[in-house]
Amino acid sequence: MFSHVTIGSSDPNKVAAEFYGPMFEVLGIPLMFEVDGIVAYGDPAGPKTFVLRPFDGGAPVPGNGGHVAYLAKSRAQVDAFYAAAIAAGGTDEGPPGLRPHFHANYYGAYVRDPEGNKIQAVCHSKNG
Repeated sequence: MFSHVTIGSSDPNKVAAEFYGPMFEVLGIPLMFEVDGIVAYGDPAGPKTFVLRPFDGGAPVPGNGGHVAYLAKSRAQVDAFYAAAIAAGGTDEGPPGLRPHFHANYYGAYVRDPEGNKIQAVCHSKNG
């Protein structure tokens, strides 16, 4: 459904190495490339995430009410995402669990990265 997501950071290479790398590893999302100020994860011809300094030179500011949710293949992968994110300096915004108000099998976890961006992993499978 989407081409890519960008997440602003004041130090993309550091935040990617310390936070996003471990988090994406448990979700099976590969590192595409890393240059000064831009780190990319995902599939070159498919969905991807860029962690970067804002192009306007301003401070990276998390959006209020917005977040990025990554698909997990299983509930165990959601649990691993959450554990990796917390261990890497993320903060809890909602531990792994069912959220039946979305649908009966919606299993997700929410964290904030070290700069305040809200990130989620979700599994929609009943047998996940």
